[in-house]
Amino acid sequence: MTHAPGAQPWRRYVAVGDSFTEGLRDAPPGEDGASGDPVYVGWADRLALALDGAQQARADDEEAPPLEYANLAVRGRLARQIVEEQVPAAIDTSPDLVSLCLGGNDILRPGADVPGIARLVDSAVARLRGAGADVLLVTGFNPSSAPILRLTRGKVADYNQRLWATAARHGAYLLDLWSFEPLLDPRVWAEDRIHLSSAGHARVAALALATLQGAVPAPGREDAWPDWAQPLDPEQVPRATALAGNAAWARGHLAPWVGRRLTGRSTGDGRSAKRPVLEPVDRTRNAI
Repeated sequence: MTHAPGAQPWRRYVAVGDSFTEGLRDAPPGEDGASGDPVYVGWADRLALALDGAQQARADDEEAPPLEYANLAVRGRLARQIVEEQVPAAIDTSPDLVSLCLGGNDILRPGADVPGIARLVDSAVARLRGAGADVLLVTGFNPSSAPILRLTRGKVADYNQRLWATAARHGAYLLDLWSFEPLLDPRVWAEDRIHLSSAGHARVAALALATLQGAVPAPGREDAWPDWAQPLDPEQVPRATALAGNAAWARGHLAPWVGRRLTGRSTGDGRSAKRPVLEPVDRTRNAI
């Protein structure tokens, strides 16, 4: 890495990506937008607030100005769309930190070109670094505990190895979700089993902050880990309950997803970014 972790007092943070970065399934109760859709928060929004809090804590005699934050992520976007649309828009804002999470929607599709996706990501990181921004690159999850999705495990592992190489090549931070044990527990996932719950988003935000600060808990001292890094207590689920849950998930979430793939539709059709302009974070909110 070409810079000291956590040394930057970042002022302008832009989040780029798909539904994971948009924050799907992390909706505060009772909060809806003008269209009646939930107002999603997500790990990137939570990270922005955490970075702003760290910035305030470092201030000496006077209050630091709020961190400026934009979230350009849109659900359903493929890697090429993100690189061609969101990355240039991010660069236009002159950010000093960009989080980049993409490729998940591509890998879920049959015949995904993992080397090609990785090359797209590498080119995007090179452009962002060349524009003077620090980059937080995000790996894929380990899907080994998820029904159906576990079939993509080999492709995700291949992709992640390529992301590690890109991060090393360009001096980017790497948010390693593959080895983050709490995410192996289904209780931090939403009902669709593709997106995180609010608890999952909160844990990822904490890991992202620790990554940027060079403070990721090291293996071997699990008893000293913070709560967000600890695995959940074991839970025994009766086989009949698990089978019924799998059947309900297949009907309610898997079948509609397959239908969209077969018809070329996306949940992001006609949608735009929820926070397209750099604006100061709202310090009255407490999403962390």
